Amino acid sequence: MSGSSLATLPLSVLDLAAILAGHTPADTFRNTVDLAQHAEQWGYQRYWLAEHHNMASIASSATSILIGHVAGHTSTIRVGSGGIMLPNHAPLVVAEQFGTLATLYPGRIDLGLGRAPGTDQLTALALRRDARSAANDFPENVQELQTYLSAENRTARVRAVPGEGLDIPMWLLGSSTYSAQLAGMLGLPFAFASHFAPTYLYEALGLYRQNFRPSAQQATPHAVACVNVIAADTDEEAERLATSFYMFALGIIRGTTHPLQAPIATMEGYWTEYEEAAVRQMMTYVFIGGPETIARKLDAFVAQTKIDELMVVAHIYDHAARLRSYEILAELKGKIQTTPELARAEA
Repeated sequence: MSGSSLATLPLSVLDLAAILAGHTPADTFRNTVDLAQHAEQWGYQRYWLAEHHNMASIASSATSILIGHVAGHTSTIRVGSGGIMLPNHAPLVVAEQFGTLATLYPGRIDLGLGRAPGTDQLTALALRRDARSAANDFPENVQELQTYLSAENRTARVRAVPGEGLDIPMWLLGSSTYSAQLAGMLGLPFAFASHFAPTYLYEALGLYRQNFRPSAQQATPHAVACVNVIAADTDEEAERLATSFYMFALGIIRGTTHPLQAPIATMEGYWTEYEEAAVRQMMTYVFIGGPETIARKLDAFVAQTKIDELMVVAHIYDHAARLRSYEILAELKGKIQTTPELARAEA
């Protein structure tokens, strides 16, 4: 595995395109472009956007359009989906959309695929309009999509133009062990959604590596973990900023979605004891603090998981503070060293 410390690990961004309280989706898209441009300057590897629907807090429903918008306003950073929820789409349509993106921005587009709908079941039915299609079709749909993107498909009666024969790296995403095993069997890179589903992180990583079979795309396993990071210049400021994140997570627990709220002084009285415990369990892999705290905790996480890449999402209301959080991570890459204790843990 390539990942032994944060100092040498590729860093990437997952942007959920959060809609801020008191702001519009247009403001969200401006902030997305600005963050992507800064991430490119700071050396981040890739910038992914996630497909969600019917949520008042997230603006990335038309994911492929937003990917094109970000790619068009950047120059070198890879831009992609984290992910496209394949049950919502015909594989041919995805092949055509990402074939178009890869034609416009060659060598810069990633296609990450998920098997969940990214929404509630009623909205999922409205998107696909086929009650028979479900996540159970995921392996067949992935392979159908691979066929459309292959050069060998040029003699088929149904073709993806553009898309056919293009270099579009395909990833599988997951929050359980299912996609981990499938990614290994297909020889694809794998990204685990530990930013909201921490339970099966280590089991999924182990199964992915055990089941990995080299493919034309990927000779060796490449595992990514996505985590929440709220970094600031001090621990106290980071904890204050994190209250926006806690309120966002609480909305998930309560089954409600609201725009991302401004930070508050304390969560005391805002949530019940049960709700706090549920939020903290769901958000096990959230790293909050000043530079030294973040460095210590993230370096331990990287050493323990032996991931090959770290993807970071930051639910921070103030855009300048959000930029600063990602900037701190970029700065830390040049300062972190693996401690003797962590080195022994890796052995």
